[in-house]
Amino acid sequence: MKRLTERQFEQAVSQLEIGEQTILIARGVLVDGKSQADFSRAMNITKSAVSQAVNRVWNAHKELAEVPEGYEKVTVILPRHQAFQVRKWAKESKEL
Repeated sequence: MKRLTERQFEQAVSQLEIGEQTILIARGVLVDGKSQADFSRAMNITKSAVSQAVNRVWNAHKELAEVPEGYEKVTVILPRHQAFQVRKWAKESKEL
């Protein structure tokens, strides 16, 4: 079963632009341990919709877990010459 602490959950959610309903569902399942089927029935939404909400937060958590302490993952659009430099830095940081 997928579970997160409140801190892990808050970190994952901070990386996303999601609505309150998604947060409510994902917290209930991932932090509080409620079943996806219970949310589906209680909120009168499909199991697929519940699963999608949970997976969005879970996947954000997994991405954060892959980032070493002291590092931060960023996504940006840069001019080609700056992107070259950033890719160089990324390669060097993996070699540390």
